[in-house]
Amino acid sequence: VQLQASGGGLVQAGDSLRLSCVASGRTFSRDGMGWFRQAPGKEREFVAAIMWSGGSTWYADSVKGRFTISRDDAENTVYLQMNSLKPEDTAVYYCAADNVHNLVVRKSPRYWGRGTLVTVSS
Repeated sequence: VQLQASGGGLVQAGDSLRLSCVASGRTFSRDGMGWFRQAPGKEREFVAAIMWSGGSTWYADSVKGRFTISRDDAENTVYLQMNSLKPEDTAVYYCAADNVHNLVVRKSPRYWGRGTLVTVSS
C-alpha cells in the first residue's frame, strides 16, 4: 500500500485546513485509513480513522467536534477536515492504512505515508 498525504500548511488559530491522503497498491489491507500526528517533542498520537466499508469513524477526544474524516471511494482518497484549529494542533500529520484492529485498537497500523506539516500560529 502506498499512501500520499498532502494539504498541510501554516494557518492561524481558528482557521480551517483539509488534508488529503491518496491510497494505491495492494488493497487487501485497506480495511480502513486513519490520521495520526506527532508534535515536536511528543509521541505520535491517533487522530481519526474511517473504514472503507460502512464508513464507521473514530476520533481522538482532543479533536472531536472540530475534525471530520471522510472518504471518496472512487478516488481512493481520505480527507481530514480540520476546523477551529488551535496552536496545540501543530504537528506532522501522517496518514495510515490497516485493518480496524491495528488502526483503532492497537493504534499501530502497518502502512504509513509521509507526513505533512500543519502549523497553527496563535
